[in-house]
Parts: sequence; structure tokens; C-alpha cells
Amino acid sequence: MDPEPQPVPLSFNISAETRLNALSRRLWPVDAGKLCAQARRRVGLEDFGNPPVEPALSILAKSLEQEADLHPLGRFLMRVHLRDLLETRLRLADAWLRQKEALEVSRREKPVFIIGMPRTGSTFLHELLAEDPGNRAPRVWEVMFPLPVPGRRNSNRDPRIRRAAACLWWFRRLAPGADSVYPMRAQTPHECVAMQSYTLLSEEFVSTCRVPSYEAFLHAADLRPAYAWQKRFLQHLESGCSARRWVLKSPDHVRGLEALFSIFPDAVIVQTHRNPLEVVKSSIQLTQVLHELYARRGDRDQLARREAQVLAERMERFIQFREDHPELADRFVDIKYSELVSDPLAAVRRIYQQFEIPLTEVATRRMSDLVSNRSRYRPHPATRTLADLGLDPAVETQRFERYCSHFGIPLQSGSLR
Repeated sequence: MDPEPQPVPLSFNISAETRLNALSRRLWPVDAGKLCAQARRRVGLEDFGNPPVEPALSILAKSLEQEADLHPLGRFLMRVHLRDLLETRLRLADAWLRQKEALEVSRREKPVFIIGMPRTGSTFLHELLAEDPGNRAPRVWEVMFPLPVPGRRNSNRDPRIRRAAACLWWFRRLAPGADSVYPMRAQTPHECVAMQSYTLLSEEFVSTCRVPSYEAFLHAADLRPAYAWQKRFLQHLESGCSARRWVLKSPDHVRGLEALFSIFPDAVIVQTHRNPLEVVKSSIQLTQVLHELYARRGDRDQLARREAQVLAERMERFIQFREDHPELADRFVDIKYSELVSDPLAAVRRIYQQFEIPLTEVATRRMSDLVSNRSRYRPHPATRTLADLGLDPAVETQRFERYCSHFGIPLQSGSLR
């Protein structure tokens, strides 16, 4: 009789990748309860303040575990990121409770929000407006590390700047393609989406990972708590500083305009525009880079179709909001990518005239200096067509016809085939 077959050792039944994935799940579980407990233990505080981190954190954690297909490095990075957000929330809640009266004294003039399509020069415009000494933009380093080191507040030698620079250096090593599509440094202006990430009600997580359940929850949520928290965060940053006008930016305000005006009733809006067929290509490239930092590569054609659909839905939302609120017409100014690239200072002057903001000689000179050194913002020739990305140029042209007609954007698709 033949001997009974012996079971093959487990190590030979499971691939190295599967074993590594199982190990990473045990080492770095994305679990809401464990993340909160660890953050509280490390910081020695209990109260996360308002808005509550639940249910957003649990829904996000479950979506990351079950839908994002995180690879081991991405799992580690996302878990550390979430834990850091929670630890900072604990420290901020404690600090704000002790500084409540001081934070209530707001010196902000009407804030300027830059919104619109992504990849439309809004980052460059944000940096331009931040050159005006009368304006104040939240910097990457102070959004990443908002609690000052005693005795070093707002100093050019602030150790938080060096710490942020080191984190970004490692980020560029891990995601080398990110710098070509979204260059970010410690002292450049940061986006609102990063501030709102502390509330766990943020498009940041949708942009960086495939999390459909969390995305559905976020898009159905009341975003006023996220904007109220952002307002308090800005009050925290400006505490002890001279009064200046906030200049803020994020394309993701598209779903939060009602909440934005509810919390910032005197806000004014700069909406940037560009040929959406060019935006789709650039947006797909950025999303691929971000997703692959955290997760295994997905279906690129599916990603491309989704990016095009999401972009079209966003533009419809902008149109609908502005049509529904004619009383806010003078709060908006529209800036096309072509005019921003060809004559940045003319675009800035139009913004300032619309909102009756004085443009000083000092601001003009500083903006001119930035323009003369803006090589990384000069447009590069397209290397991939819509067809290369799995999209039908005719379908995409039709998808964006209403938006282009509404805002007077040339929609040229012949060169994109």
C-alpha cells in the first residue's frame, strides 16, 4: 500500500506575497478602536474634541481593510498617518480647551477660497496670492505639525519645518512620480483638504485610496462640522500673529460649498478652469501615483473612466450651485488656465479688482519674482492621449460640453485622439 500523502508545510502552500500580506495585517491592522486606544495611550489624553471621530473613522478603517487592497508598505503608511492625525487631534483639543477665549477673537478679513477643477493652475495661483504680505496661506509644515515648539513659534528655524521637509523627502523617495504632478515642499501653501483630514471627513482619503464605502458615506455627510473645525484650526494658526486675509485652496470644495458659506459667510471664491480633456489626463496620472503608493495596481482603464465621470459630476455641481445662488454671483471670479499661464499678474489684478482688494507695489514685486522662477509650472507636452488611457475622445468631449459652454472654455479634442 502506498504511504499516505503527508500535508505540505504551510510555508510551501502560501506564496511569499501572501505571507507578507498576512503578516502586515497582523502587525498594522487598520482598526478604529485600536488606533484610538494607541493614540490616547501615546499622548496621555482622552478627548478628541468636536466633531466626533466616529462614525467616520470606523467607516474609513473598514473601507481601507476590505476595499482598498493595501500592500504592506501602504498599510504601514496609512496606519501611521491615521494614528498621527488622531494624536494631533487629541493635543489640539486639549490646547483649544485651554485657549478657548483667545481663539474666539478672530481677526480674519473675508477669506479667499480657490476652487474648481484640479490640475488647473490653482496651486500656482495659491502660491502667487500667498506672496502678498497682506495675505496668509497655511503652510505645509504648520498643517502637518500645528502645535508649536515652545519658544520657537513662527521662526524660520522652527524645527517643525525641518521635520516636515524630512517627511516630504521620504515621500518623494517612496512615490517618485508624485513630484512631477504635484510638487510639495515644507514651506509651500497647503490645501484645505489636509486640514479637514483631522476630522476624518476629507476627500484626501478618497484621492489616495480606493474606498467606495467611505466615499459614499462622505458624500452623504453634513460637512459643516469639518468646515467649523477648519475655521478653529485657522484661528489656532493665526493666534498671536498680525491680522491678515486667509488665502485657501482645494478643488474638493465642490461638495461643500453650502457648508463653506455657512461657516465662512463672507468668503469669496476664485474658480479656476481648463480644457477638461487635458485635466482628465493629468488627474488620472496623479491618482495613479497616489493609489500605487498605498495599494496594489488596479484596473487602469477603470480608473480612467472613473476619473472622467467624477470630474464631470463635479463640474455639474459647480454649475448647479452657482445657478441656485444668484445672490452670490459677485462672490465668484472665474480664471482660465490659459490666462493664468500667459499673464499671471493680469489674472491676479482681475481677482483683486473683483473683490476690491488693494494690490500693493510690494505684493506685485514679490509675485513678479515668483513668476520669473516658475519653471516647474510651465506646461509640458502631452505624452499620452485619451485613447492611450482607455477613453473615447468623442464620449469625453460630449460629457464636458455643458461645462465648456457655460464657462466659455475651448473644448478641442482633435489632438487628443
